[in-house]
Amino acid sequence: MTEKVKVWLSKYALTTNIQECEAKVEHGKAYPGHPFMSFVGFTIGKEAHLSRQEAVAAAENARKKKIAALKKQIAKLEALKF
Repeated sequence: MTEKVKVWLSKYALTTNIQECEAKVEHGKAYPGHPFMSFVGFTIGKEAHLSRQEAVAAAENARKKKIAALKKQIAKLEALKF
């Protein structure tokens, strides 16, 4: 049986904040279990992190990307002429 370790999930940081949970780590994936389905794995370093600082950095990066995408969308909408 694999030991559970503490991980921080940043995948849903923009909607539900960074989530801290216990998860089994196997083959570069974190499997937290409840409330996620048992087969759902989060990639370590991208969606799940072994330290809170890494998760915060990933969430901040996602936030900046989302802001840039929204600014681009706003510019397209402002350029529309009817």
